[in-house]
Amino acid sequence: MPQSESYLPQSDKITKATILVLDATNTLSFAAAVDPLRAANRHAGREVFRWQFATPTSQDVQLTSGLIVPAAPIARVDRCDLFVIVAGFRLKAQTTPALRASLRRLANVAQNTAGIDGGPWVMARAGLLDGQSATTHWEDIDSLSSDFPQVHVVNSRYQISGNRLTSAGATPAIDMMLALIRRDHGARLASQIAASFILDHSPSPAAPQLRNPDPQRHTRTTARAHALMEDALDEPLPIALIAKQLGIGARALQLQFRAALNTTAQQHYLSLRLLEARRQVTTTTQPLHDIALATGFTSQSSFARAYVKAFGINARAQRSR
Repeated sequence: MPQSESYLPQSDKITKATILVLDATNTLSFAAAVDPLRAANRHAGREVFRWQFATPTSQDVQLTSGLIVPAAPIARVDRCDLFVIVAGFRLKAQTTPALRASLRRLANVAQNTAGIDGGPWVMARAGLLDGQSATTHWEDIDSLSSDFPQVHVVNSRYQISGNRLTSAGATPAIDMMLALIRRDHGARLASQIAASFILDHSPSPAAPQLRNPDPQRHTRTTARAHALMEDALDEPLPIALIAKQLGIGARALQLQFRAALNTTAQQHYLSLRLLEARRQVTTTTQPLHDIALATGFTSQSSFARAYVKAFGINARAQRSR
């Protein structure tokens, strides 16, 4: 494709980026970190960004898809303008004291430091988010908040707090990188990149992450109710209270759920709680009793009955698989 002629550079400066990739990183998150930079160079018609990849140690890194990032130890990187940490799984084991020292060293000299997917948790472990607002993938929000009380954790798609940027996952990371490009190189270049990705709609960065999004079916009201439900899975709110917070009557809310999603508000709420329960059953080692309490069930028996009815298998059997 031809290069764009319409970008007017604000300066000739080249932003030097280091992208640290941890083992078991999601491939889409990895691409979201680097491809906006590549597209910026193409549309600018010159080198706006220059990047290098780095790994935690002298070992190759394997992404979740099986792709390999060749070893390039972060300890050998002297400095950079933009420092991006991309991570996915097995965060605690990889965030060693040596890695944390490298993170602090580079963040001290970088103009901006960003974390994508599990990257914000790694940043917090190194003390890079103390006193800052930050977000992370919804699966890790609770642990980020409880493990690092000095960080103001928010449920948002991405968060910019001073020179610290955090993103909840791959899709919000594209928007976050575009926001960075827009700020440093102008709206025209950012718009050209978005168009090349056929990204014709970017939700607000402050929009909450939804565990079970269905934007094609939700109305504005049911989406807001859905977000309130997700924020209170452990202590379910009465439907009447949710309706009151939305400024409508309980009956009107029920009618909207029936029309948009062909279900009741109560059943939708229950399905969200059970989906979160299944996630915890299959991806954590939390005791089933704790999972039941965390998803709003007051007794193990009621949790067990609801789980079998929803998934056709009891939680213990599903975990053993």
